[in-house]
Amino acid sequence: MGTTVLDTTLYRIDPEQNMARYYSITIHPNLFGGQSLMRTWGRIGSEGQTLIDYFEDEVAAAQAQAQLLLAKTKRGYNQQAHC
Repeated sequence: MGTTVLDTTLYRIDPEQNMARYYSITIHPNLFGGQSLMRTWGRIGSEGQTLIDYFEDEVAAAQAQAQLLLAKTKRGYNQQAHC
């Protein structure tokens, strides 16, 4: 079982629309030999919501992470919080 943790946080901030959101995606090993992809999102400063998906291996989890990051980037999220 690997110990690699892949963590990415994206932000979408638009003061004109009173929008300050974050979207965090973390991949980490689970107790059953697979990988867990944990997504957390919400308004910056809040606890947000969390969803966990389970994958057989790190490759499948990384592919899912890449698809989610691409979708969020197309919606205006980026890796730096700009006010």
